[in-house]
Amino acid sequence: MIKAVMVMNTQGKPRLAKFYEYLPVEKQQELIRSVFAVLCSRAENVSNFIEAESIFGPDSRLVYKHFATLYFVFVFDSSENELAVLDLIQVFVETLDKCFKNVCELDIVFNYSKMHTILDEIIFGGQVLETSSTEVMKAVEEISKLEAASNAITLIPKSASGWRSR
Repeated sequence: MIKAVMVMNTQGKPRLAKFYEYLPVEKQQELIRSVFAVLCSRAENVSNFIEAESIFGPDSRLVYKHFATLYFVFVFDSSENELAVLDLIQVFVETLDKCFKNVCELDIVFNYSKMHTILDEIIFGGQVLETSSTEVMKAVEEISKLEAASNAITLIPKSASGWRSR
C-alpha cells in the first residue's frame, strides 16, 4: 500500500503532500521535514531506495526521483515493489509533462487541483489504480471536460436575470 506521496522543491518546501493514512497536520509536517533532511543529505550517485522505518515506522520504504528543482517521493509498505513504485513516479511525471508541456514547479503551484486529479487517477486510497500515462491523460481530459461543462451551467435562468435588473 502507498502510505504517502510528496513533491517538494530543493529548498524543502512541500508542493504536494498526500497521506493515505490519517496523521495530524503537525505529524505530516514533521515527516515532510524528516524526509527532506534525508534526501538533501544523500549524494547524487546513491540508490533512490531508502528504508524509511526510522521515519514512518515498521515496514516502510521510500522511493524518490529528483527532476530539476523537484523531489518526487513515494512512501509505501512491503506489499509494493520498489521498482514498480519507481516506475509509478515516472508515470506520474510523464503525465504531468503531457498535461503542462514540460512540468515545472510553478505549474504545480498554480495547478494544484489538476495535480491532485492526476494523482487520484494513479493512486486512490493508497492503492495503485492506473500505470498507463495515456489512460491517466484520457481520464484527466474527461474530468476537465465535465468541469468545464458544469462551470458553464448557470443556476439563474436568463429570463429571471432580466427580472433582477429592474
